[in-house]
Amino acid sequence: MKEYTPFKSGKVREVYDAGDSIIMVATDRISAFDHILKNKITKKGAILTQMSKFWFDMTSDIIPNHMISVDNADMPEFFQQEQFVGNSMKCQKLTMIPMECIVRGYITGSGWESYQKDGTVCGIKLPAGLKESEKLPEPIFTPSTKAELGDHDENVSLEEGAAFIDKTFPGKGKEYAEKIRDYTLALYKKCAEYALSKGIIIADTKFEFGLDDKGNIVLGDEMLTPDSSRFWPLEGYKAGQSQPSYDKQFVRDWLKANPDSDYLLPQDVIDKTIAKYKEAYEMLTGKAFD
Repeated sequence: MKEYTPFKSGKVREVYDAGDSIIMVATDRISAFDHILKNKITKKGAILTQMSKFWFDMTSDIIPNHMISVDNADMPEFFQQEQFVGNSMKCQKLTMIPMECIVRGYITGSGWESYQKDGTVCGIKLPAGLKESEKLPEPIFTPSTKAELGDHDENVSLEEGAAFIDKTFPGKGKEYAEKIRDYTLALYKKCAEYALSKGIIIADTKFEFGLDDKGNIVLGDEMLTPDSSRFWPLEGYKAGQSQPSYDKQFVRDWLKANPDSDYLLPQDVIDKTIAKYKEAYEMLTGKAFD
């Protein structure tokens, strides 16, 4: 059996070159505040992969995505080992566009902190008098440049993002930036409306895009997982306060309250986190997580 080693190891994912495709493996690692925590969250990787598959299938009418299969039988024998079952996705190879496409439908987190200071989020002026966690009049696109592991992503304007993309794709920065902005907003609006019907508010999320071998823009990476999004329960939602969440905001909040933790979580936080991930998956998909 041929063995594979990842050519890229991110905060959560390992990426392997399988010749005409790549294999993305979502590990059980968890990151927060640009740090990989010392604990693992059991089965988290499988939930991330299966949730991404659900959203990729739902949104293929808006934009093609890089997913080929999540069936390990479609992958090289190495990836049919138990540790890869359920958490691996065979994908198209893409040339990634170096921009994180963040969309915010509600004001929270760093956006709320910024708004309190000067009434803006990532340089975008918002109406006066908004409350914490309030729904925005329209979703806003607040991109950031992609950072290397250990560095911080940098918030940029659309124009700054276009200039940054131009370094990789000369003469195409403005065109690509505007296209992925439009795709980002269209994806968010469709999926946020669906999630709301299932009792979940998607407060914000991020997408990543790349080019296939024909130069078409394709949705890549993960999609609308608890690692890349803020999910809130619709039941009990009330603007003017922070919200309970189905995502790793639970971990972020614990770390903020325990600054001397050295990024080591207690077992009860681990248990509550995986329970939140499973609950979100089951509410959104209507399927029990196995």
